[in-house]
Amino acid sequence: MKKPAKAPPQRATTEFDFLEVIGAKVHNLKDLSVRIPRNQLVVITGLSGSGKSSLAFDTIYAEGQRRYMETMSAYARQFMGQMERPDVEHISGLSPVISIEQKTTGRNPRSTVGTITEVYDFLRLLYARVGEAYSYDTGKKMVKYSEEEMLAQIAERFDDRKVALLAPLVRGRKGHYRELFEQVRKQGYTKVRVDGEIVELVSSLQVDRYKVHDIELVVDRLHVQAARRDRLIASLQTALRMGDGLVMITDNDTGETASFSRLLMDAETGLSYEEPSPNTFSFNSPYGQCPTCKGLGNVMEVDMAKVVPDDTKSIAAGGIVPFGEERDTYTFKQVKILAKHFKFKLTDEIRNIPKEGLDVLLWGGSTALKKEVAQELGQWYDFSFNVATEGICNAIKRWHAETGSEKMAQWAEDFLTTTACADCDGYRLRREARHFKLAEHHIGQLAEMNLIDLRAFVDSTLEPSLSSRQATIGKDVIKEIRLRLDFLLNVGLTYLTLNRPTGTLSGGEAQRIRLATQIGSALTGITYILDEPSIGLHQRDNQRLIASLRNLADIGNTVLVVEHDKDIMLASDYLIDLGPGAGKLGGELVAAGIPAEVVAQPTVTSDYLANRRQIEVPAIRRKGNGKTLKLAGATGNNLQNVGLELPLGSFICVTGVSGSGKSTLINETLYPILQHHFFKSLKRPMPHTGIEGLEHLDKVIEIDQSPIGRTPRSNPATYTNLFGDIRNLYAAVPESKIRGYKVGRFSFNVKGGRCETCQGSGRRVIEMNFLPDVEVECETCFGKRYNRETLEILYKGKSISDVLDMSIEEAVPFFEAMPSIYRKIKTLCDVGLGYVTLGQQATTLSGGEAQRVKLAEELSKRDTGNTMYILDEPTTGLHFEDIRLLLGVLNRLVEKGNTILVIEHNLDVIKVADHVIDLGPEGGKGGGKIIATGTPEQVANCKESFTGQFLRIELG
Repeated sequence: MKKPAKAPPQRATTEFDFLEVIGAKVHNLKDLSVRIPRNQLVVITGLSGSGKSSLAFDTIYAEGQRRYMETMSAYARQFMGQMERPDVEHISGLSPVISIEQKTTGRNPRSTVGTITEVYDFLRLLYARVGEAYSYDTGKKMVKYSEEEMLAQIAERFDDRKVALLAPLVRGRKGHYRELFEQVRKQGYTKVRVDGEIVELVSSLQVDRYKVHDIELVVDRLHVQAARRDRLIASLQTALRMGDGLVMITDNDTGETASFSRLLMDAETGLSYEEPSPNTFSFNSPYGQCPTCKGLGNVMEVDMAKVVPDDTKSIAAGGIVPFGEERDTYTFKQVKILAKHFKFKLTDEIRNIPKEGLDVLLWGGSTALKKEVAQELGQWYDFSFNVATEGICNAIKRWHAETGSEKMAQWAEDFLTTTACADCDGYRLRREARHFKLAEHHIGQLAEMNLIDLRAFVDSTLEPSLSSRQATIGKDVIKEIRLRLDFLLNVGLTYLTLNRPTGTLSGGEAQRIRLATQIGSALTGITYILDEPSIGLHQRDNQRLIASLRNLADIGNTVLVVEHDKDIMLASDYLIDLGPGAGKLGGELVAAGIPAEVVAQPTVTSDYLANRRQIEVPAIRRKGNGKTLKLAGATGNNLQNVGLELPLGSFICVTGVSGSGKSTLINETLYPILQHHFFKSLKRPMPHTGIEGLEHLDKVIEIDQSPIGRTPRSNPATYTNLFGDIRNLYAAVPESKIRGYKVGRFSFNVKGGRCETCQGSGRRVIEMNFLPDVEVECETCFGKRYNRETLEILYKGKSISDVLDMSIEEAVPFFEAMPSIYRKIKTLCDVGLGYVTLGQQATTLSGGEAQRVKLAEELSKRDTGNTMYILDEPTTGLHFEDIRLLLGVLNRLVEKGNTILVIEHNLDVIKVADHVIDLGPEGGKGGGKIIATGTPEQVANCKESFTGQFLRIELG
């Protein structure tokens, strides 16, 4: 048995330095009272469902928010909504509260790690103020001049020479410009230079409107001499005004030309850029974004594999999928005429259709073809879709972009795929923005670096490359960039890039970004509440996270962390353990104090912390069924040509440091391949070269922690289809048959048997002015959801409402005689959900509880033993004891011959796996390789594996 880890030295508190909660009764809390020391790192732990979130978020955070809202006027509150007072007698010592939860940061593709942390905003400012411009034509550094510098250059280069001062009016554009010529003629000018040739400004002068022209106004012709300096100054100012800051000087004898600009300019080609501002480098601004992809970095293109998936089929049989099978429509009438024109039949295999004809069907043809089709049809039809000129592929792109129908847009999107924008190479920025550089890098290249490389680049390359003037201007900006990058690195986010869309972040990553932002703000006197910040974090990076949390407490904040991680619990200043069970059996304070005091007490949590109770390592590792699934050449994101071999019929764990490529390999490459193979899913997997062994599986199931329902009407009984069997049972009761009650009578979602006052919800919402809406028990059915007649139907003396109020544990013996119901309820009980009621609102279930409901649903099905189950961090939100129960369920699935594939950081899960695949060695660009594979013991002996180092300690 291992020795328990040592707790850190504890800090003293005074008698008055506490946040005190008295008589909390929110959800399952049983009149809970607790004193929490302020300005310290406090961890709240306990079994899943024991009331941790109810205390931290629904009581303390909710009361803090409500008090803040009450400081506002009644007028302001009516627009902001009201907050319900939590069910607690008294809370004292509460400072302003900030919650840092696991919620993702939104799905807006324009939101990135750089924008939400503001690092990218500071980089934009730096490039706008000290960035060096280069010509996108020649690659040469661009220059700009003040009037004094222009005069000095002209005097030096053209001394004692006869020159013409030209003001550019038109650069590389088509048009006849009759009005422009007339306008400058009326201003008194007599000559212009058109495409290099000087011509007289005469009435009605114009040029060829269909050719590209360069037109300059001849402002003055003079001899450059010191005696004529005043005339040169006046003419130069006029030329700059007429040419919008650009002037050209031409030697009359040699034709030598020099260009000068107040703006940034390429002296060789005359190309000029506008003065940069921070918006020039923003992909969310029209001034900086790529005009092709509108700053998204990618564009939607037609995927020909989806349009023509099988070229051995004919058009008539639906070989061109968007057309569908042949039928009597105007579209197919056009197709038949085109087939006749290109000499093929609609029943021919697509591969045998002449290329020219197929190209017209897919991408459109000429106007002449359109006329031919119209002539053949007998009249000129103005089709909404003209096959001859547009083609189905162009039509799909148009419909996706222009349709007002969401259904139509979704249909079109099924034939499109996302590809990197060719014009900006995925950098999101317009061409000019990508040609402002510092240390030979444009801002887009910096945004593509992972954060640890970017931090090193700022110190070792960027700052040393600055001139003394640039360094003076950029000093404070660079300091701010350094600080913010350090905060992000300190919470273990070394592998992220600034361009990473926030919609692709996990809950844990989003939470740690918010944590880094709060550390950066350096506020004091705040109560921070965090929900499992260790999610998705490898043990190697845990100490960084603990240091960041302790830093928040050290500067004068109270840090409350809802957490199950052993390292964070033992590193805390104060530990609160709730229990003793979950649901109705929880909601009590079972232990509180410094970690050493809690460890000494006989609770479930302390037993695991002190290693008095452990998740045992299996004596024998399963070899699998001898069959394998092989994935070759995976190169998505940071994967470096990874080959994956999975022994089927075993418990497999994929692990590695954060950002090493686990999710890319499993969730974005392997799972979409399996989904497409078994269910014809259209989601495209990341790049790979091949897969073998699919014939050994019959289906794939992903079990995540997303909610089982987003409305209060959804519950465990409805999600598992258990409620349908229960309703069938009540409809089969003799009394129901006598009354003629059908199955629908026992649904609380449709009229008939439900209470119409509350429409089957059991509760009513009372709208209040200047106060939050109040939810009360329905006065008609008293929370039972059904009307009196329905409740008169009894099975074993209980109505259907009584069954919904039963805990799953109570329901097991009640339905023992009904095999179809008993099997599902027993499975729910086996996964550790005995404390949950059958009718508990889905919105009140934690992520871990929702995942176990899904697991139970899968377990209760008749399986073939050839299924692959994929779980991504299933231990999120689970206590040690809950993990033990979960592992028991997963092992039962493996014993039936199935394959369990788990992405996990938790050592309790890794050590019991049959086969471990460790990715790394680092995150981001430093990862993407398989470092070690084999049993946990074999991985523990791999010196290059960070997971192996911690696994070696865990295995003893």
